[in-house]
Order: sequence, then structure tokens, then C-alpha cells
Amino acid sequence: MKKIIVAVALGLGVFSASAQTKIGYVSTDELVSLMPEYVKANAELKEYQASLSQQYEDMSKELEQKLSDFNRDSSKYTPSMKDIKRNELAALYQRLGGWDRTAQEMYQQEAQKKIQPINAKAMEAIDAVAKENGYAYVFDMSTLLVYPQGDNLLNLVKKKLNIKDAPATTDKKPTAAPKN
Repeated sequence: MKKIIVAVALGLGVFSASAQTKIGYVSTDELVSLMPEYVKANAELKEYQASLSQQYEDMSKELEQKLSDFNRDSSKYTPSMKDIKRNELAALYQRLGGWDRTAQEMYQQEAQKKIQPINAKAMEAIDAVAKENGYAYVFDMSTLLVYPQGDNLLNLVKKKLNIKDAPATTDKKPTAAPKN
């Protein structure tokens, strides 16, 4: 009889422990966008993208200049020199045509290099907050369709990362213009 009571007590203990599992959620996109490292990386990526665009413009100007020079001076060139110049123009034109894809790949690599450590830091903070607060499961809010308002861990993780809330702006309503 004692064995049955002990087994029932242990079973109830396991059942009540599993019923107490805490589940939380957080918006990792929002969290990462609030991190100072992200703001800095985003500004650097914008500069990088601007430099890639400038390279495209420089190559376009170079092609335009070489084409203009070729059209102006081609009568002075020997047939072999014309072939060399045409090949140079064709290569430059081809390079310019593939620049969009190349620039996009370069940008994606740079973005990955800058954003990956920030994402890793955010995930470490989420993991630490979950452990400190007894959460067994934490979901990314973007994948949830229904969730309770009480278990959003964003504020706890922001606190863990020392991210201060932006000061609230006072929204003053414009006064109505006098009616004539």
C-alpha cells in the first residue's frame, strides 16, 4: 500500500511540475533593432552600399569615356588596335552588366559578417533570461499566431543587455485654427 501511495505522490509531483512549465516569447527582430551594435552596423552597411553604388557609377563613367575615346580616335587605330580596344570595351561592359549581382553578393557577405555576432549576442541574452526566470521554452514572436500578453520577454532581455527605452515624446495635438 505504501508503494502505491509513494508512486501516486511521485506521479502527481511529476504531473504538477510539467503543468508549471513556463513558456515565453520575444521578438528577436525588435530586440536586435534596439541594440546599439545593430544601429552602428546598419549605418556601416549603408555606407558600404553607397560605396558599391559609387563603384558602379565610376565604372559607368569609365565605359562612357572609353567608348567616347574609341569613337573619336578609332580612325587613327590600326585594325589590331581596334580589336584590342573593342575587347577592352566588351570586357568593361560585361563587368558592368554583372555588377548588380556581384555587388549584391558582396553586400550580403558584409551584412552577414556584421549582423551574425549581434544575433548571437541577442540569442545568448535570451537564453540567459530564460534560464534566470525559469522559462522552459521561448519562441520567436514572429512565428506565433496567438500568445498571452504576460510572457513577452523583450523587456527582460533589454534589461539584460542594458538597452534603455527611448525617452517618450510628448505628442501635442495641433490646436485648431480659428474659424472665420
